[in-house]
Amino acid sequence: MNNIKSQFSIKDLENLTGIKAHTIRIWEKRYNLLQPKRTDTNIRYYDLASFQKLLNVSYLNNNGYKISKIAKIKEHKIPLLVREIAAEHNTESHAINAFKLSMLNFDQTLFYTTYESVLKEKAFEDIFYEVFIPLLTEIGLLWQTDTISPSHEHFLTSLIRQKILINTEKIQSKQVNNSKKTFVLYLPENEIHELGLMFINYQLVSKGYQSIFLGFSVPLESLLDLQNYYDEIIYISYFTVKPEKEIIEDYIKNFENLLIKNRPNTKLWILGQMLNALDLENLPKNMTAFKNIKDLTQKL
Repeated sequence: MNNIKSQFSIKDLENLTGIKAHTIRIWEKRYNLLQPKRTDTNIRYYDLASFQKLLNVSYLNNNGYKISKIAKIKEHKIPLLVREIAAEHNTESHAINAFKLSMLNFDQTLFYTTYESVLKEKAFEDIFYEVFIPLLTEIGLLWQTDTISPSHEHFLTSLIRQKILINTEKIQSKQVNNSKKTFVLYLPENEIHELGLMFINYQLVSKGYQSIFLGFSVPLESLLDLQNYYDEIIYISYFTVKPEKEIIEDYIKNFENLLIKNRPNTKLWILGQMLNALDLENLPKNMTAFKNIKDLTQKL
């Protein structure tokens, strides 16, 4: 079965490009920028070439080109112009568009070539903050609106995971600093979104800290084992979809009673969208919430 998404509704295009459906229709009618097709049952749709063209048109438009001028450019020259502009500046937007295309086509080669191109201009850390985080934010919204399937998301995140692992391995042998702190990184039970936590692990290792990465779906009781080996532990966790908002307060209380009480050198640092369900002003002592990864790493 061919899993490549090749037909898009105008709503799909709006979700994927950020251009309003109304604007797309105007560009289509006034400037003939896109030529929608029809199914056997006479339903309008756009093919992959139309989606790619719209990404390029949007990119040019965002870089100062008027739509009336773009409409006069020969079709085969539009991607060339986009690449020229991207080579000079604003590589982030171009890279995000290319990564989206690689995801929709399950195209590993496009992912790798795009990554290598951006790597010539940016350090891995900057790529993560300036390209991967905005990209993953968009992907999450696309998945929620049924524009893409879970297989698309898994394809992309597995490739990003690969890059984090490779870059972490490169610095793994770095001399550990003199800090007595040991960082233990884990995700709660049934939480599987580990990219953010993996990047925090990369940041910790790059700064020479002792970092133990336990990964996803770790029961609280299992964390007790670490306390037999280390005196000063900072646990770090990322609450993306777990614990659910109905039980997150109980989870925090259980963590405090099980792992922090009577252990003044034990702390918990937490991030993630599920924190919205907590009263962050009244977290237990030795627990700290962070808005994002950058805020956390600045505290190191």
